[in-house]
Amino acid sequence: MSESTSAGEVRHTTVETGDGRGNPRETELRYRVAGPEDAPPVVLLHGIGLDAADVSFRHLLPALAEDRRVYAPDLPGHGGSEKPRLSYTTRFFRRATREFVTDRGLDQPSLVGVSMGGGVALGHALAHGADRLVLVNSYGLGADAPWRPAAAAMLRTPFAHRGWWAGIGSSRTAVREHLRTMTGGAPPDDLVADVYEAVGSAAVGRTVSSWQRDEFRTDGLRTDFSDRLDELDAETLFVHGKQDPLLPASWSVTAAEETGASLEVFGDCGHWTPREAPERFARSVRRFLAGD
Repeated sequence: MSESTSAGEVRHTTVETGDGRGNPRETELRYRVAGPEDAPPVVLLHGIGLDAADVSFRHLLPALAEDRRVYAPDLPGHGGSEKPRLSYTTRFFRRATREFVTDRGLDQPSLVGVSMGGGVALGHALAHGADRLVLVNSYGLGADAPWRPAAAAMLRTPFAHRGWWAGIGSSRTAVREHLRTMTGGAPPDDLVADVYEAVGSAAVGRTVSSWQRDEFRTDGLRTDFSDRLDELDAETLFVHGKQDPLLPASWSVTAAEETGASLEVFGDCGHWTPREAPERFARSVRRFLAGD
């Protein structure tokens, strides 16, 4: 089934994702598709929790669709996709991505991943290859972060995470104040509106909690591909906001230096580069995907 919109079509498909515990399970995914059918494909992967395809990629998708076939799925537990009660892990999201790519008949498409989606895209590229790879404020490039111990402690405190999530989504004002801690300045009004819609479901909060419980270990972060970057075959662009308070820009800088990959650091941005500097970001990604 599909629904026409100004940014292509909204479609739904069902793919075999498993349940995160090794058992079979199909999950319904909502995704956007735009651009010429015979153009080179690119798959856009958003981050965890506050995000969805229409959040991180509201501006990038139509820009890329001028000369690319663009696919932007809502990962399970997010946006308009199914939000079942199961074990959400980075490995689970990687499987969902692989099954989506296979379901759409794509052969090593280019990948753009933001935050956690960057870690998913990187893991997918290492395992299955990619044409080109864009990692934006990416997770999976470091062993630990300063905020991880406090976040792990909150997950061990009964009802603390549920209250934290409910507080973030309680109003647009609450969303705006939370985004101030993540971005390089006052968050754009349209970003506040999009995130407010994305966090409205308690089921998304369960997704976040499940993923965080798996990722935030007592000795660091579970997913860290930094020692495998030399295995990448895909041409790669690292993009990072210099003022990112969550995932330090030094992760991307070091990764680019060690691999000889392309790097762009946006000095006036925090953790949400695609929405804080949408036009500049879209230009950078288009140039890179075109090989310029």
